[in-house]
Amino acid sequence: MTGTSTLSLPARDARGAPPLLWVENAHKYYEMGEARVHALRGVTVGVAGGDFVAVMGASGSGKSTFMNILGCLDRPTSGRYLLEGIDVSSLTKRELAGIRNRKLGFVFQGFNLIARTTALENVALPTLYTRMHKSERTERAAEALAKVGLVDRAGHFPSQMSGGQQQRVAIARALVNGPSILLADEPTGNLDSRTSVEIMEVFQDLNDRGLTIVMVTHEHDIARFAKRVVVFRDGTIRKDEATVDRPRAANVLQALPTLED
Repeated sequence: MTGTSTLSLPARDARGAPPLLWVENAHKYYEMGEARVHALRGVTVGVAGGDFVAVMGASGSGKSTFMNILGCLDRPTSGRYLLEGIDVSSLTKRELAGIRNRKLGFVFQGFNLIARTTALENVALPTLYTRMHKSERTERAAEALAKVGLVDRAGHFPSQMSGGQQQRVAIARALVNGPSILLADEPTGNLDSRTSVEIMEVFQDLNDRGLTIVMVTHEHDIARFAKRVVVFRDGTIRKDEATVDRPRAANVLQALPTLED
C-alpha cells in the first residue's frame, strides 16, 4: 500500500474508529556520505486498536526505519505519523520522550536487563521517570510480572533465569507504565523454537486483553501468530494481509516436545 501526494484523513475501521497508528505518505532519506538513501518511499498504513501486526522484510527493506518512526525514535522526512490522533512528526524531543514513556512499550531481541538487579527491580525501572510513589512502583512491577506469569521469579536475578524468562521480564518492563501499544523488534531472535512459541503465547494473551502489538520478525512461523502480516521491500509495502488459519500458541505448545537441559 503506497501513499499519495496529498495528505488526507486517516482511514477508519469497520466500527468507524480511526486507526490507533496512522503513517501517511511517509518518505525517509538518510545522508550516507555523498550518497542519499531513500529508506521509505511514500508508505501509507494504519494499525487499528487491538491489532497484532507482524512486520517482515529483508535487510534494507525499510521495516526498521518504519518501526523507528512508530516508536517516535525517528521522524519521516516528509509525510506524517499520527499516534492516537496526535501528529507526532512536529513534537519536540521532550514531548516525544513523554509519549514513548506513557504510550509505548518496547521489547528487543536482546533482553537488556540489568544484571545486578532483580526481576522486580528491572521491571520497575521505567517508573523512575514518572511521578509515582515507591510503593506504587513496586505494585505496578508486580502486576506486570503477573501478566507474563513470573510472579514467582520477582526476586531472581537475570543470571538465575532462562532466556525465555528473561524475555518475559523484558516484556513486563515494557508493560509497567500501561502503554496502549507494544513494539517488539525480533523478540524471539535469541530463543529456541519452543520458547519462541511460549513468548507468542504471552503476546497473544496480551493482545486478547486489548493491547495493540506491532512486531518485527524474520521468522515466518512466528509471524503467523499475528493477526496480520505486512511485508516491506525496497522502502515500500509489498504485501499487507490478514493471517489465514492463525494458530493459537497455547495449542501449538501442546504438540511440541519439552526440551531437555
